Amino acid sequence: MTGSPAGATLQDAGTTLAAAVATALGTLALVPVFAGRSWLPPVLAAVAVVAAGGLALRAAGSLLWAGLSGGRPVPALWGGLGVLLVPLGQLALLACLLTALFAPATAFLGWFPTPASLPELASVFTDGSAELREQAPPALPLTGLVALTVLMVGGVAVVVDLITVAGRQPALAGLGLLVLFCVPVSTVTGSIGLLAVAAPAAGLALLLWSDQQRRVGNQPLWGRRSMLAGTLPALRTAVVAVVLGVVVGAVVPTLAEGRVTAGLGPGSGGGSTGTALDPAAALQGQLTLDEPIDLLRVDASVDDPGYLRVVALEVYDAAQGWSLGNLDGEMSVADSDALAPLPGRREGRPVDALITALGHEDRFLPVFLSPLAVTVDDPQQWRFDPGTSTVFGRDTATAGRTYSVVSVEPRPTERELVTAGPLPAGSPVAERFTALPPMDPGVIGLVETLTAGATTPYERVRAIYAHFTDPANGYQYSLSTAPGTSGDDLLDFLRLRRGYCEQYAGAMAALVRVAGVPARVVLGYTPGTVQPDGSRLVTSDDAHAWVEVYFDDLGWVPFDPTPIDADRAVELPWSPRPQDQQVDDRVEAPVAPLPGPTAPAPQPGRVPQGAPAAPLVQEPTDRVRPVLLGTAAVLAVAALGALPAGLRALQRRRRLAEGSAAALWDELSATALDLGVAHDPARTPRQVAAALAGSVVDGSRAGVRHVPAQAAVDAVHLLARAEEVASYARPGGASADPELRAALVTARRGLQRTAPRGARLRAALWPASLVAALRARVLRAARWRPRRGAPLPG
Repeated sequence: MTGSPAGATLQDAGTTLAAAVATALGTLALVPVFAGRSWLPPVLAAVAVVAAGGLALRAAGSLLWAGLSGGRPVPALWGGLGVLLVPLGQLALLACLLTALFAPATAFLGWFPTPASLPELASVFTDGSAELREQAPPALPLTGLVALTVLMVGGVAVVVDLITVAGRQPALAGLGLLVLFCVPVSTVTGSIGLLAVAAPAAGLALLLWSDQQRRVGNQPLWGRRSMLAGTLPALRTAVVAVVLGVVVGAVVPTLAEGRVTAGLGPGSGGGSTGTALDPAAALQGQLTLDEPIDLLRVDASVDDPGYLRVVALEVYDAAQGWSLGNLDGEMSVADSDALAPLPGRREGRPVDALITALGHEDRFLPVFLSPLAVTVDDPQQWRFDPGTSTVFGRDTATAGRTYSVVSVEPRPTERELVTAGPLPAGSPVAERFTALPPMDPGVIGLVETLTAGATTPYERVRAIYAHFTDPANGYQYSLSTAPGTSGDDLLDFLRLRRGYCEQYAGAMAALVRVAGVPARVVLGYTPGTVQPDGSRLVTSDDAHAWVEVYFDDLGWVPFDPTPIDADRAVELPWSPRPQDQQVDDRVEAPVAPLPGPTAPAPQPGRVPQGAPAAPLVQEPTDRVRPVLLGTAAVLAVAALGALPAGLRALQRRRRLAEGSAAALWDELSATALDLGVAHDPARTPRQVAAALAGSVVDGSRAGVRHVPAQAAVDAVHLLARAEEVASYARPGGASADPELRAALVTARRGLQRTAPRGARLRAALWPASLVAALRARVLRAARWRPRRGAPLPG
């Protein structure tokens, strides 16, 4: 450290900048966790605010003390209080930034929290907690999720800044970067990419280089000849960190199926009665119930309403089947006048309905295709995902509810479908709903054969649809399916040609995507049976799966390739059924139990082909809590580990600020004790100096590290002579000498560089001089006994 306050401030500025840049690099570990980059600017803004706040608060504190004290050294008590006040001020600034980003309307001047803005900000964090459960990496950068990320990164930035600047332990601050790196490692299934490993490693290298620069000269991090000192060790450590990160990323267990937290798996809405279409469960469980369960009563404005949609499955995996994607939960059902109108202002058939949940209990609200409005109790608790037209609840379910749905049913003509061309290049719908993993060549060959000669998307879809519905092709409806051998459920179904609605819908949607047309699988219910009062009763027997295909300027159009009884089928003029198509037989029992999901918490939306649905039990465990507690534990351990080093750094700073010969000699003696260089305190300063100088020379000869041995020896003797002179000087005669401060820097450098690596590490993490001083104080306090009339100490 330089001797002047300006030099100390400059040193703090360089260290603060290094901590901020390292934290910013660490945030790049979150890149594979999110879809897109819109989350990055507010996160980097949090890092910048924390760094700028730390600089401003420390500079203001130094100037204020200098003005009030006339340049006197900062007492240890006030120095420690300042160390605590800086992170508190940084957290206050972080709160202002969060308010400006997520609750500016009710804040003072758009920045400063008010009693009105705090509940609004708390509501954003509550939404973020729900979004943690709903999103899977790569997660949508929703407002609440981004707010929680800004809060987490801001907290890490405060801790890294505290350990690096106040604690003078930049290397130890790398634990904060470890917290950020653990997020993708524990949540992302598969590779997290090189950037997520290399960026935090680069941040760690910067912290190590910063630490080395401080140890080399205690001068500012720029504008000196020793700029490259310590660069090679830092780079070596960074390379090792990258290698370890790649290995750790491959072997560390992830959360179940890569969810950010619990996801929408079993227990996220359905009760133990099996009355919910949980996207992680197959429909077979409802289709094989001994007695059907009454689920919904529907009073519709038309005699022949369409399917009741529950969820749309958009992610396809050859091994796991179809699964639910991330739901955009930022829109309440009360936030829009028209939730999902038909494209191009087309006029479909209006369908209004009053729906009552009888035995239905699910967090997904059954609605018709293209809902315009949903009227339900607590509308802010029900969210609408525009990408999939799915209505889902936040900490609520459908049990016992009555709600109304206003929708418009698409009724395209065959001519409109035939003339609908391919979607424009780069269309978000095409990119999202034609995404496929590498497909088996046999599947690709089948699609090419089926669609040969088809010139429009509709013709390709009809050709694929006819493959499953033409009785000549031998597809049969059955709840009992023979186990496949390929490891690919799609290939097994196309070969065995035996299955129920999930296999039919899943296979057709996959083939339509191979043909380049957007498609998705939808789970829901057929309209049910008509009752004497004209309403319709939907039971567990009506659980069903079908396909929706997107056509340019027409929107989503349903197709149902499953052989289904005419009483349950929905009339779809654009995809007519053959008259002799076999219907499903619900009384057929499976010949053998089918294997269920093996993972204890399967990923939401997974549709294991042929897997029976297990009872849906409520899972009260909140997966957010372990993640938050784990993060808090790591930060607490980091702060606790940095405490001795921070106290030792404050002690050294106080002695350097005082600058007297006695204070600097005490610091040199403490450094020697920390490094394990023993000396007898009863010896004279000259004798101690000779022993320390001998240690420096011996280390230099042993080739431990190259050091300017003679300069360090001269510095040790200079400090010893100054201590002897000060001991015999008149009281008050000794004063601070900048030359002595420089000598201490040189002497400490010599001792540190000749000490073994293990000794330097112990000195950094557990300073022996600090422990010895504490022990001495305790012993003095235990031996002290007040004499009668003696003044109290202090």
